Amino acid sequence: MDRRSVLRRGLLFGSGAAAAGAIGAAADRWVGHRDTASDTEPFWGAHQSGIVTGTQRHAVLASFDLYSSDRADIVEVLKRWTTLAAALSQGRSVQVPTYQGKGSPADAFAADSHPPTPDDSLDAWQLGAQRLTLTIGFGAGMFVKDGKDRYGLASKRPTQLVDLPRFPGDQIDQAASHGDLFVQACADDPQVAFHAVRSLARIAPDVATLRWTQIGFSPADTGGTPRNLMGFKDGTVNSNGHPPADLDATVWSGNEGPDWMRGGSYLVYRRIRISLERWDRLDPGVQSRMVGRDKISGAPLGGSHEFDTRNFAAKDAQGNPVIPADAHVRLAAPENNDGAVMLRRAFSYNNGTTPFTERWPPWRQTLAYDAGLLFLAYQKDPRTSFIPVNQKLAVSDAMSQFTTHTATGIFAVPPGARDDGDYIGSALFT
Repeated sequence: MDRRSVLRRGLLFGSGAAAAGAIGAAADRWVGHRDTASDTEPFWGAHQSGIVTGTQRHAVLASFDLYSSDRADIVEVLKRWTTLAAALSQGRSVQVPTYQGKGSPADAFAADSHPPTPDDSLDAWQLGAQRLTLTIGFGAGMFVKDGKDRYGLASKRPTQLVDLPRFPGDQIDQAASHGDLFVQACADDPQVAFHAVRSLARIAPDVATLRWTQIGFSPADTGGTPRNLMGFKDGTVNSNGHPPADLDATVWSGNEGPDWMRGGSYLVYRRIRISLERWDRLDPGVQSRMVGRDKISGAPLGGSHEFDTRNFAAKDAQGNPVIPADAHVRLAAPENNDGAVMLRRAFSYNNGTTPFTERWPPWRQTLAYDAGLLFLAYQKDPRTSFIPVNQKLAVSDAMSQFTTHTATGIFAVPPGARDDGDYIGSALFT
């Protein structure tokens, strides 16, 4: 089937159930993917996919601001996002169910000289599902924004969804942070991940408007635990690749929070710029002492293998800790933080180079990489996990002289949609 034939089969979408049915029918017809079990990740279920799912090669993070004053618009957008996300995660090419909100600004679709088309952009046509996952979260602005309870949800804001404090050394770009809605798209093909975010953003641009996007990547895991741009294995402990033993105790929200969040989690996002130019000047042995692990094997210092138990009591011949007091793994370890555990999904990023004046002799003006780590941490309660751990790291971590946190966000990630009659966040609005 050629592109013209595909586009001629397009249907305009109405709203509500009719739209959802049309999307499903189109998805059944427009199959253009390698329909293999290894190519797809489940979408429906008690938990959203993309949290404990194995790390894909590419990620596109996106944040949206809500501009509609009508609660019904938000529900409609979430329904359409859910239906479209389910089809995209199966590798299907489907029409985008565009929607003009009732509470959108006056200059919405009707005033646009080029009204949005529901046609698939086809940039991911026949690329397959590529293990695409779409994970949706709610920011604080969903509940209260500028002092206003826009959607009657203020009383439902979880106490765990706190405003993150400013940590020592933060240089946060507010335009690349926060947001009312958050989407994490992960796939083994970069165009599939981008196509998914692009499609969701097209549904109702006057209701949910893009605030920022960020692209990330991860190497293949054929060599074991993937390495970050510092050259170290990233994800040996308490990652989606090597998760904590009890996810109910550490990751999934339970009876301690509101009913609508049970089975969900809380995501803290940080974009961490790494001074790679300075880091590369260090001897690998010095780097290993700062991290607390051997750079080649990934073994904790004093051990032989990556998954050896970390011995924080071990001393060298001079009586010094084998794992230094300011080593990253010592300061971040759950046993040194009252058992605080986060499940991390780590991606690297590279935003190119920017002009930079060195803060150390000879204070040269040069270009520096705007590159580093996209830190995505899912947890049961940020108040007892990310916040106290990062406070310690920001003050005492030897690696902090090479890292700067430049973007941030915290989001309540609700449980999954259980079937095609459900939608992400449904319990919040009922």
